[in-house]
Amino acid sequence: MENETSIIIATKNKGKVKEIWHFLKDLNINLLSLNDFENLSEIIEDGKNFKENSIKKAKIIAETFQKLTLADDSGLEVDFLNGNPGVYSSRYSGENATDKSNRDKLLSGLAEIKDLNERTARFVCHLVLWDPQRGLLFETDGFCEGWIGFEETGSGGFGYDCIFIPKGFNKTMAQLSKDEKNEISHRGKALKDFTGFINKNKFLF
Repeated sequence: MENETSIIIATKNKGKVKEIWHFLKDLNINLLSLNDFENLSEIIEDGKNFKENSIKKAKIIAETFQKLTLADDSGLEVDFLNGNPGVYSSRYSGENATDKSNRDKLLSGLAEIKDLNERTARFVCHLVLWDPQRGLLFETDGFCEGWIGFEETGSGGFGYDCIFIPKGFNKTMAQLSKDEKNEISHRGKALKDFTGFINKNKFLF
């Protein structure tokens, strides 16, 4: 990419923006986020799954600003809760949900499950790149399997990180170093696929 390409990250979540920037910072890309724009109308994430939501966000933002847009929809699926909170992960505890209230509701829903091995869960990420003229250019999924712990532990990360114990570790996602998390996280895996796509298809940009 001889000339710097601009890509909008379709989120206002500063934690998510920081994670994505970490993966893409060495590419010749000018990264923007929705925090760089004013008076944006809220995009209603009413899809039935992560794929529908990520495509909807990417398409709307790309066509609004006529720029390449990278969007992901991600969340936590808990087996005992029939896959919930799923696409409702960010608003699990209601319209005015916070990360804390979402975690509290989740832990309450698992209160009767005393065996960690029965508290299986996974983080899921569906990532897409949308071009305003060419449409969908890229999509991939990332997964991180693990368990829901019994209490909040660790101060890193955001969302459900401090109660999620990833497979292969005896500590929560919030206790991992940045490099550890990026290596095994759902979004990290999806972003590795994306950087591979960029490097193999520079002619598209």
